[in-house]
Amino acid sequence: MNAVEVLNIKKKFPSVTALDDISFSIGEGEIFGFLGPNGAGKTTTIRILTGITQPTSGTAKIFGHDIRTETIAARQSMGIVHETSNVYDDLTPWQNLMFTAELYHVGKGEREKKSVELLKIFDLYERRNDKVRGFSKGMKRRLTLAMGLVNSPKLLFLDEPTSGLDVQSNLIIRDVINDLASTGVTVFLTTHNIEEANLMCDRVAIINHGIIAAIDTPHRLKGTIQSVQSIEVSFDNSSVDNLSLVSLLSGVNDAKKVGDRYKLYTDNLPLVIEEVMGFAQKNGLKVQSITTLGPSLEDVFIKITGLERTGVIIHAID
Repeated sequence: MNAVEVLNIKKKFPSVTALDDISFSIGEGEIFGFLGPNGAGKTTTIRILTGITQPTSGTAKIFGHDIRTETIAARQSMGIVHETSNVYDDLTPWQNLMFTAELYHVGKGEREKKSVELLKIFDLYERRNDKVRGFSKGMKRRLTLAMGLVNSPKLLFLDEPTSGLDVQSNLIIRDVINDLASTGVTVFLTTHNIEEANLMCDRVAIINHGIIAAIDTPHRLKGTIQSVQSIEVSFDNSSVDNLSLVSLLSGVNDAKKVGDRYKLYTDNLPLVIEEVMGFAQKNGLKVQSITTLGPSLEDVFIKITGLERTGVIIHAID
């Protein structure tokens, strides 16, 4: 049995069709990434799968339970972690977890045991009796995730779990997600960070204009556009002026500055490497490093959605 089955779902509003006959399934224990630009239909899909919104037509099942006709049974197996924090600032982490567990009808003994376990996993146990009001964004995010797990769900919906967090919180949350999947928990993940999806997800679906434009493993998706290749090069002088110059080199289709490096997109690697070395010699620069790269998941996303390649691509995804 699949954890999630979506068959021919449509969702129409008076002025727009948000979802246009989408179908996909998610296996148990799979980390499934869901990516799409603003207005693509991603949020609408999640609202339907969690029983908040009714589809216009089609069916969605959670572990075999129809989300429309068996909503309670379907939702009992879920944990939902929204992008915005739902913790109560005037309560302690312990009180937040107890309250959430009661909403899910988790027995007293089980909820206390589970809360201790989660607070330790998320490195919050020593602060369990402190009011949340004084916590950092990362600590609140970790608590939000703990609250989403207090009912031991078989399916976890995560909306931007690591957005804007510190390194420690990012690492803890990613480790927890991988550990959950290894125990058979299914994770439905939306993220602004395409590289995060590339590293964490077993499969990725890209939705655009209410249609599933692509769905496969990150590796196979990248294999569909092998013509998109790039070179990353760094010089001893990383002047911004160099960007406009290297973008004019023969064979370069596009260029952008990434930190102290220049990323040059091409379909002719040997030519561009030769051009870069000539450019460096002509301008008195030393090449400190040069790396050839295959297509990235970001490249796939840009090609499929038709978005322009700019420095704000990642942050444009909703």
